[in-house]
Amino acid sequence: MAAIASLVAPPSFVAAQEPPVDPGLYSAMEWRGIGPFRGGRSVAATGVPTQPHVYYMGTVGGGVWKTTDAGMTWSNVSDGELSTSSVGAIAVAESDPNVVYVGMGEHAIRGVMTSHGDGVYRSTDAGRTWMHLGLDRTRSISRIRVHPDDPDVVYVAAQGAPYGANEERGIYRSTDGGETWDLILHVDENSGASDLAMDMTNPRILYASFWDHRRLPWRVVSGGEGSGFWKSTDGGDSWQEINAGLPELMGKTAIDVSRANPDRLFAMVEADPGGGLFRSDDAGDSWTLVSESWTIRARAWYYIEVYADPVDEETVYVMNAPFMKSVDGGRTFSSVAVPHGDQHDLWINPLDNEVMVNANDGGANVSFNGGDTWSTQQNQPTAQFYRVNLDDRFPYHVYGGQQDNSSVAIASRGPGGIGWKDWYSVGGCESARPDFDDDDPRFVYAGCYMGIISEYDHVTNSTRDIAAYPVMPAALQAREMKYRYNWSAPILVSDFDSDVIYHASNYVVRSQDRGMTWEEISPDLTRDDDSKQGYGGGPITNEGAGGEIYGTIYGFDESPHDPNVLWTGSDDGLVHVTRDGGGTWTDVTGEWGEAIVNAVHVSPHDPATVYIAVTRYKFNDFTPLAYVTRNWGESWQAIADGIDDEAWVHVVREDPVQPGLLYAATETGVYVSFDSGEDWQSLQLNLPNTPINDLMVHERENDLVVATSGRSFWILDELQPLRQAAEVADGEHHLYAPGHVYRWAGSGGFGGGGGGQNPPPGAVIDFVLGAGFGADTAASPEVTVEILTAAGDLVRTMSTDPDDEVSPGASPLSVERGANRVVWNLRHESIPNIPGAYVFGSLQGRRVVPGDYQVRLTVDEWSMTQPFEVRMDPRLDVPLSAYIEQDRFVADVANELAAIHRAASVNNDVRGQIESAMERIGEHDDTESLVAEGEDLAGELETVADSLYQSRTVDGQTVINFPTRLKFQYVFLHGNADADQPGVSMGSRDVLSDLRARWTVHQATNQELLGPRLDAFNRMLGDAGFSVVIVPPRPPRPIS
Repeated sequence: MAAIASLVAPPSFVAAQEPPVDPGLYSAMEWRGIGPFRGGRSVAATGVPTQPHVYYMGTVGGGVWKTTDAGMTWSNVSDGELSTSSVGAIAVAESDPNVVYVGMGEHAIRGVMTSHGDGVYRSTDAGRTWMHLGLDRTRSISRIRVHPDDPDVVYVAAQGAPYGANEERGIYRSTDGGETWDLILHVDENSGASDLAMDMTNPRILYASFWDHRRLPWRVVSGGEGSGFWKSTDGGDSWQEINAGLPELMGKTAIDVSRANPDRLFAMVEADPGGGLFRSDDAGDSWTLVSESWTIRARAWYYIEVYADPVDEETVYVMNAPFMKSVDGGRTFSSVAVPHGDQHDLWINPLDNEVMVNANDGGANVSFNGGDTWSTQQNQPTAQFYRVNLDDRFPYHVYGGQQDNSSVAIASRGPGGIGWKDWYSVGGCESARPDFDDDDPRFVYAGCYMGIISEYDHVTNSTRDIAAYPVMPAALQAREMKYRYNWSAPILVSDFDSDVIYHASNYVVRSQDRGMTWEEISPDLTRDDDSKQGYGGGPITNEGAGGEIYGTIYGFDESPHDPNVLWTGSDDGLVHVTRDGGGTWTDVTGEWGEAIVNAVHVSPHDPATVYIAVTRYKFNDFTPLAYVTRNWGESWQAIADGIDDEAWVHVVREDPVQPGLLYAATETGVYVSFDSGEDWQSLQLNLPNTPINDLMVHERENDLVVATSGRSFWILDELQPLRQAAEVADGEHHLYAPGHVYRWAGSGGFGGGGGGQNPPPGAVIDFVLGAGFGADTAASPEVTVEILTAAGDLVRTMSTDPDDEVSPGASPLSVERGANRVVWNLRHESIPNIPGAYVFGSLQGRRVVPGDYQVRLTVDEWSMTQPFEVRMDPRLDVPLSAYIEQDRFVADVANELAAIHRAASVNNDVRGQIESAMERIGEHDDTESLVAEGEDLAGELETVADSLYQSRTVDGQTVINFPTRLKFQYVFLHGNADADQPGVSMGSRDVLSDLRARWTVHQATNQELLGPRLDAFNRMLGDAGFSVVIVPPRPPRPIS
């Protein structure tokens, strides 16, 4: 085949437009990832032969990850560098491991949650930075091969678009590191390169496998005259077919060449009859079918991957649902245990074939013993979630179904971060859309494919099947099914009556007794096109897992205003509404044609207003489509202006507090509209590049929660800047009214690192510094944030120029022009310490009492004040009086501790002055009596100081070497009494009484020494002509 020259430019982007609302008003907001840290699908992984602890993983919605410790930890190395997030192939140059190539767009083309890519990226610094190299319309890349001696010579197997014809399919070559490309092998617009092998002993020899395929919404078409194998012996300049002896009709194909014996090839072929593993021992001149086991060729479109061992020519691996290994040249296979099912890639170290990395639907895992044991996947926050739901527990939990795993309920915060103990399964399976009574989610209803639905009981941790028609119609034609359920069928528990459950197929069925009985309350609400209700796969292999069942209800919502109003949207483009509880239904479909109505959302503010997200990605059309009706569906208005090309829309929801404030989940990120959808702008902030499958606002906690397709769950805390953005005058300072905050009973900590992140630990205070702030960089005005009681009493001060007398040990605020976010930890000012003294424990200020507070922002002479509330932890059954009692007690301890510190500090200062004076006085004659008095006074002061604190303690170990003093016990009591749960124990009162008695004695002695005794000594100094000792002044105000 003649080579086709093709220089592919980087992707074009829509010209940037000025967003309607200045993003600088909310740019201080931050997303936080909560996990779970349980790996999601990966179809690409590779290693570095000379660095056996270094591996790369490409996820299908989470970008590129790297481990330098053989899988103990993984770090993302592509955030902010890549424009798309689905990785199909990764290759490291053996001659220069700093050079890494990544091909975008997953090649295991699922009917649900398949994201295309934008070509090839290259790193020349081992993944730190990346450069886009073009080929952006290849859509899906299955393999990359790099010349073993020249990192600039690289070949790319472009599988192409899953959903339509694609001229950019084929094998590409670059000899200049990706600056230019040649399309050197192209079969046709329907057949893409599903694999590519290189003879690493003679890299001029290449083998390519092609796959004639197409994804339709109702069928996966796998097989045709374009499938087959090709060989080049001149580096890709020319190619010849090598299909002699292979089946006439082939589907998906894969190929590899043995590094141990380059004449030996292995090829996987989808065919029936005659499919399986073929072997050639003459470099492709002829083929022999060595295994036709269905275990290695089932569900061909999703698997069909073969890997020759680089050291042993008799060993070959085939990836299918299980990880299969043959040691007799492919004749027989055994299964290798791996952490997860559904295998997609394998890299074997050519220097040691016991060392390998495997990619599957659970992430990537490393082995050093040929697969006997593997590294964990429980450290990869790359889960793909179909949908998201939220309950109203405290803390609230986030629910969803993880692709090829289970349903999940995960806490939105946890002790010290969100770990593995904070999430669990709640019935159903991977495709679950869990729903429940928000206030009391004892029973969780979660689904699975083909109509499975279960009830999970939080009390007993048990599940039971409650399907309306419990059958398993696997591999049947859709037209044979009583109910056609979507892969991720809607389930809804009524907000008006939690005994009422809805489950949608092509019909809506309702149960009013927790699933014991069901009734149909609708006709078929789809197009019911019989021509699209056949088998799910062909012409060779059927696909009957449920992902291709078509003509189903996919979007479903109950009006929050009226339980009799229900809306449906089908995966073939219809929208219906009933206003009488299902008695009658009205078709209110707009003019968007056949498409997926991905989500239906009734406005929380107006019963006639409904938002829908429409997608046509399964028709190879990625145009963002969203619509709103404000008249019960009589007419629809398109509302997608401002959303980027190909950022097709998954869902649109309206803020439950602020009318007209909308959020959109799209294929490339999150968007926000401040004007009811007329204009959209990015709300990505620090959220990684990943598809957003769903989002929901937690009304009580003012949080926006998203389900991603490759980065697990993320939360945007405290939506006040978005809700109040319209109140900000152009270019002026502004303080947003904070949301409520809880005095949390439990250990804190932000988390992260190896688990999910907690929300900011305290009251979130957002403000904007206007356009003029910082214009004079030499003299920026002081900015202070003050916390006040409702009565106006000062509790805490945070400042860009803190006063240590007012805020002991405080760090200066870091602020900038535009949006700023400060977190107050719900504590009073810290207790001032004795200079230089070690503290075993903490001197942080005590917790505040729940109640009404104010925050005041001051910039130079401008100020603004907003109210907010500190709430009690709702899990505690204690009265407010218990908090007040605790506050008074801890305040007494704090004030006495501060007095001890003050006494010791003054004591040390005065004693230092006396000792310095004695050194000077001792040089003069006739001063013996004065020196003696000074030494006595200094000695007595030292005795008192030693009773107040242990100066020899310098760290946590020396605490146990030297006897503790009064300060230590007061610090311990302060921390003990300032517990997160209120109240004061009898023991604490007894300890304070005993400590106070001791302090009273030491205080009296210290005052005597620093008063009359020091006065007498100063008179002696004055009479002798020496300067007097000065007692330092008291602080300007006591501890609040």
